[in-house]
Amino acid sequence: MRAFRELGIPYAVLHTGQHYDYAMSDLHFTSLGLEDPQFHLGIGSDSHARQTARMLGGIEEVLLRECPSFVVVYGDTNSTLAGALAAVKLGIPVGHVEAGVRSFDRRMPEEINRVVADHVSDHHFCPTANALSLLGREGIEGILTGDVMYDALLQTRREEMTHPYALPFVLVTIHRAENTDDVNRLTQIVGALNVISRTTKIVLPLHPRTKGLLEKNGIQLEFSTIEPVGYFDMLSLLEHCELVMTDSGGLQKEAYFFSKYCLTLRDQTEWVELVDAGVNSLVGADSSKILLEFETAKQKPVTHSAQLYGDGAAAQKIAQKLSSF
Repeated sequence: MRAFRELGIPYAVLHTGQHYDYAMSDLHFTSLGLEDPQFHLGIGSDSHARQTARMLGGIEEVLLRECPSFVVVYGDTNSTLAGALAAVKLGIPVGHVEAGVRSFDRRMPEEINRVVADHVSDHHFCPTANALSLLGREGIEGILTGDVMYDALLQTRREEMTHPYALPFVLVTIHRAENTDDVNRLTQIVGALNVISRTTKIVLPLHPRTKGLLEKNGIQLEFSTIEPVGYFDMLSLLEHCELVMTDSGGLQKEAYFFSKYCLTLRDQTEWVELVDAGVNSLVGADSSKILLEFETAKQKPVTHSAQLYGDGAAAQKIAQKLSSF
């Protein structure tokens, strides 16, 4: 949005409502000083099929009425898939930001979303050299731009980041369906966290959906959690924590930006360059492995090289390319 404004490119933002909780949606617009979305579908939570279907109908109505010359989708959510499909079926060119990213785990809804979005999009903006290479193997030409998440971090002033937590602490997030929808995996992860919490402070901003599933399945956390936090607060937690444990794709990268080691609570990751660089370990959902890796991870130094994710000008490169198209 900032890059479009700088280049004088007219744009409108369509918010599907897939993320509807205040702390997961509106708070980010407010804290980043962004104007409210011009279009808000208010879709909310539902099954993958029903949610995506409702998005398709709502997005199509807006596109037919507004007649944009281009549609840009980001990442790997159901909103990404619906936006790409609605646009391409109307003959509107689609640009996919974060194209070419692959985990090769088709059990993940996000993997299906990103693969389909890539194969119906017209222009592909790749965050890493690995993503560009993987896209090429599928016969698709991409453009290496770098990662807009790194742009966002560089545009954030340190004085905007505050934190109320005593050091040291471990930052944890859990929200992926592969963990939260599998009672055994969720139980194993919580069991490991409960053990860790006996000797180390854990700060866990609890996703509303995860909270509901913990309660539904009677899985008890032996430590206090906090409400979901805004962008600046999350960056502050990243800056001051000693270690990150997460199943989030974005947080894996942000941990690296802050030179913090990351234990990824998944069996695969789409950000394989972090594993290759020795700053990220895949620990899955096995309690014993999580605990073993936790003890060794605290001793591992992390050296940050921005070149893995570009030079902080990804948004400008994307906007310039869109302008030329």
